[in-house]
Amino acid sequence: MSSKYFCRCICTLIITDLLLASMRLHSRSVNAITMTIQTPNKLIPYHPPEFARPLRNVPSHRLNIANLPSPLHRIPMSSDLKKDSVLKPFQDLNIDFLIKRDDMSAGVELGGNKIRKLEFLLADALQSNCDTVVTIGGEQSNHCRATAAACRLVGLEPHLILRTKRANRVEEDKMVKQKDSFGHVGNLLFDRIVGSRIYTCTPGEYGRFGSKVLVDRVCADLSGSKGKKVYPIPVGGSNGLGTWGYIDAIHELKDQLNGEKVHHVVFACGSGGTASGITLGLALGYREEREKMPEIHAVGVCDDPEYFYQEVKRISQEMDLDISGVSTCESIEDYIKECMTVHQGKGKGYASSTKEELSFIVNFALETGIILDPVYSGKALFYFMEELKDHPEKYRNTSILFWHTGGSLGVYDKIDEMSDMMNNISSVERLNAYSSSGKT
Repeated sequence: MSSKYFCRCICTLIITDLLLASMRLHSRSVNAITMTIQTPNKLIPYHPPEFARPLRNVPSHRLNIANLPSPLHRIPMSSDLKKDSVLKPFQDLNIDFLIKRDDMSAGVELGGNKIRKLEFLLADALQSNCDTVVTIGGEQSNHCRATAAACRLVGLEPHLILRTKRANRVEEDKMVKQKDSFGHVGNLLFDRIVGSRIYTCTPGEYGRFGSKVLVDRVCADLSGSKGKKVYPIPVGGSNGLGTWGYIDAIHELKDQLNGEKVHHVVFACGSGGTASGITLGLALGYREEREKMPEIHAVGVCDDPEYFYQEVKRISQEMDLDISGVSTCESIEDYIKECMTVHQGKGKGYASSTKEELSFIVNFALETGIILDPVYSGKALFYFMEELKDHPEKYRNTSILFWHTGGSLGVYDKIDEMSDMMNNISSVERLNAYSSSGKT
């Protein structure tokens, strides 16, 4: 082989590698370009991270509607923390505490973990020439709120099925008293201000029929009698397509860490999509670079751990995960259980809070300025702190990253239960504006 030919081959390989690197850089940073004009309903070709090769069901496009990357904050610890400080266990165990702020991913109406999924789900809806979206969740669903606002942003009509204990009473007030008593508290305000069509069901009906059956019924009515072209989105946006949002999120996180070691990653788990993306992303991403992956802690805020293992398995299968080259496990289920631990954190039940949980949320805000929500992130961190106290040596001298998935609007639904706590830490006094000293 001549030296000239050899040099040409080397140059070709270098140029090819640079082009591929540029493509990967563009794929993970396209949403980070926040100073340019963005067109929310513009379909953007999607190039997955290199480490995601074992996931073979890859979407072709995405949208650009989130403000990414979301911040990664290191939480400072005062040297004189009180004994009852919510941060004291971190300090006592010399834990480096980081928070990934997906609560800051897209503003009040769109923010939280769901917007990452919606970039892929709504791209698919637009590609399918749909004009209407139907999804489902709880009365204070962050997913439904983000879906409704995002739909309006890209020109789709939002229809929401909301599960609430008040379903029958609200309907009775409407029929008998001609009164709309559903209200506008928290997420409901944003659901309604963007003109969502809302259908209510009771928790019993939700449990009896299941979310898919209820969504399918509304879709059939809209497409049949009203001639709509409907795109159904499952509860939480948790399916194989939506989960790609969190595969990309891991790529984003690894760039932010820039080689810094994290030993544990903790997050709330409610429908399984975020858990699937974080788990598969970390497992595949760290394997690609031959690094030891962090231990993954999903804190289930509803159902039991086995339910979530099965959901992550189902979503992994939808994404067509091939584990043959990445693990010696005999099944996807074994692989998931090897990579992720699900902790029980539902407490009194989904969206039901104990006084201790709400006190933790108030004190965490007081000490950090970060608002946790009572349904997901607040519960998840509260119950993980119990794990920390039960097994202190496991976490001593480590770095823990908590992934804040948003949902702070849910605090509005707990105002009555939290008001005394907030009054104790935030007093209100009349300023004597006519006194030269300004004293009350």
